[in-house]
Order: sequence, then structure tokens, then C-alpha cells
Amino acid sequence: MVEVRKSEARGHANHGWFDSWHSFSFADYYDPQHMGFGALRVINEDRVAPGAGFGAHGHRNMEIISYVLDGELAHQDNMGNGSVIRPGDVQRMSAGTGVMHSEYNHAQDCSTHFLQIWIEPATFGLAPGYEEKRFDEAQKRGRLCLIASRDGQDGTVVVHQDMKLYAGLFGDGEHAELPVAPGRRAYLHVARGEIVANGVALKAGDALKLVDEPRVVLAEGREAEVLLFDLA
Repeated sequence: MVEVRKSEARGHANHGWFDSWHSFSFADYYDPQHMGFGALRVINEDRVAPGAGFGAHGHRNMEIISYVLDGELAHQDNMGNGSVIRPGDVQRMSAGTGVMHSEYNHAQDCSTHFLQIWIEPATFGLAPGYEEKRFDEAQKRGRLCLIASRDGQDGTVVVHQDMKLYAGLFGDGEHAELPVAPGRRAYLHVARGEIVANGVALKAGDALKLVDEPRVVLAEGREAEVLLFDLA
């Protein structure tokens, strides 16, 4: 089964300083047909205006990954972590039993464009945790680079769930293929540009759900950046 989720079909909320597109039901956007995909619960494409951000707020029992496309995002939490992530950085926060954090775009001349991803953990009540790793353009160019996994494989950030997350950059003549094991599913999100996946033409914001498909085949990229989830 291959199902396309078009960019324009997503939920949308524009608060002026904050503009967000929701691939799955989130906040005031509710669609019973799009509540998640396996353990993947949220993909929000967010833009934060210069000098704006989210004050301290709480999360619980969720694995939260932030992936910056443009600009930078400052993070602080009650675990004592403080950092600024930029394109190429992957940030993972395990909310576990509860965590408070804030996120800001301190730049005064450019907005921050990032993806906020929530994964349901395999076990609730974990101790909160934080981690970030950098994966530069060369690691993702023309290939699927593993950036998150359950066991920290290949230096990835650790997510407390049976899943793998890959990122890739694809232009003219670049292609990649990823086998999908029996009983698993895949979810492809196009963060920018255009690409053909399993014969389906996709543009920025589009997604492809794959169930009982033996592989994901990517080709014909045009300034494309993609995230690919391998899920139980």
C-alpha cells in the first residue's frame, strides 16, 4: 500500500509570529484519518518570526526531535541544557516523566524554519534526557544518512522506540534505495524541493506512507531534502 499525503491537505495554524503546518492531528487541528503513523505521532513544519519563540512549557512521555531547515533555534530546559541548533543539527529530547523547556529564534533579521517531530516511546515513565548530534551536508548528499535510532547506531541520536530515521539530500542524477523489512512500514516526508519516490512525484510538504512495500526508491530529486522513517 502506497498512500500520498499532500502538503495542502495538512492542518494549518498561523499566529502571525508563528506559522505551522501539521501532518497529523495536533492542537486545534483534528482529523481522525491522520492521528499518526505507527509510533510517529507529530510532524509539524514550523516557522518562527525573528525575535519570537515559545516560553517555558511542559511535555511528558514523548520523544521529541527538532530538525532545523533554515535559521537557528535556541533551546533551554530544566535539565540544565542550553544550546542553539542550526541546519545539520539533530536534537532529541526525551520528555519521559516530565520536562520544561523553551525555544526561541533570537535572530532579528531572519525567521527559523524547522520540523518538530514527536515519537511515542516504547515505555512510558522514562527519565527525561537530551542529546544532539550534527550531520553535515556531505553525509546526506545523494544518500540516506541514519540520524536517529533505538540503539544509537552509527553515532545517531537515541530514540526510545523501535524506529530509524534517515535524512537525505538529492539533486540531479542522485538516487537511493532503502529496503523495508517484512512487517515494518515507512513514512517519507519531503522537507523541501521535489523528488520521485516509488514512482510518485512529490513536492515540499508532501508525504508518502508505505505499508507492505519491500523498499523505498528515491530518484529525480530537485534540490530535495527528505526525512524517511522506518517504523515497526
